[in-house]
Amino acid sequence: MTGKPSIADIEDRLIREVAAILSREPAEIDPAKPLPELGIDSLGFVEMLVFIEKAFALNLVESGLSQEDLRTIRTIAQRIARSFSAS
Repeated sequence: MTGKPSIADIEDRLIREVAAILSREPAEIDPAKPLPELGIDSLGFVEMLVFIEKAFALNLVESGLSQEDLRTIRTIAQRIARSFSAS
């Protein structure tokens, strides 16, 4: 990924990935809803983390993510955007 993506761009990519993991349409995914309520299980969560590392070139182990950062698609997007601002 080149440049610093906006929170909206990050959120859109995450929505599309969650939709693919859940075999649903992106329009059905509410970015403010907690991931378990969307239907993301532990395997889906791992798929998301792998996607985030690859798509945004982030090392999540070193990123300082908290459990609260990983609550919803929106909180994840905000945290990813902050990591780009810090670099």
